[in-house]
Amino acid sequence: MTTTQSPSLPSLAGLRQFAARRKTEESCELCGKEIAAEHEHLLEPATRRLSCACHACAILFSGNASARYRRVPRQIQFLPDFQMSDGQWEGLYLPINLAFFFYSSPAQRIVATYPSPAGATESLLRFEAWQDLAAANPILSELESDVEALLVNRVGPTREYYRAPIDSCFKLVGLIRSHWRGLSGGTEVWRHINEFFAELKHRSAPAQIAIGSGECQI
Repeated sequence: MTTTQSPSLPSLAGLRQFAARRKTEESCELCGKEIAAEHEHLLEPATRRLSCACHACAILFSGNASARYRRVPRQIQFLPDFQMSDGQWEGLYLPINLAFFFYSSPAQRIVATYPSPAGATESLLRFEAWQDLAAANPILSELESDVEALLVNRVGPTREYYRAPIDSCFKLVGLIRSHWRGLSGGTEVWRHINEFFAELKHRSAPAQIAIGSGECQI
């Protein structure tokens, strides 16, 4: 298996700057209009850069796959009936039990990414492995390119799967990169990870019901 730390995924400095903008500016990065703490995000697929946006600017990019930016959905969907065996997971050859998967329109393929102390790291994903998962879980064909991901948590006995906005996945990357200490990560990082998934489940809904996310926390 070959893994690479993707230069196009958000760096720690970028994530910190994104958080700093939230605290000091709270304005739309397209039009400059003041925005509330709970606001929308836009993603630039070519760079995977997130931008804060007001509702009026965000809606301009809804459903427009050819535009520079894509509107990041605000729904989170918990998938309690997701089908994945331990053997299928092991066949993905990921070094940790946290990962997210999304279709990258610039790369024209499914990207498998896992958070690490060094940041977001891409892993080569066999097409057949993803096809097997998609056949057993039709909801994967509904993921919106670039801005929605399958987020997997299989740490310890946990088996949780989410249809998640890409900004939530980047938030997890930032948490791990910021708080990891030593070889095992330390108790603080695992506390943050547990709190992240507890919040994610609280904000989500199963089946076809989904609710909006809370305030910007990246």
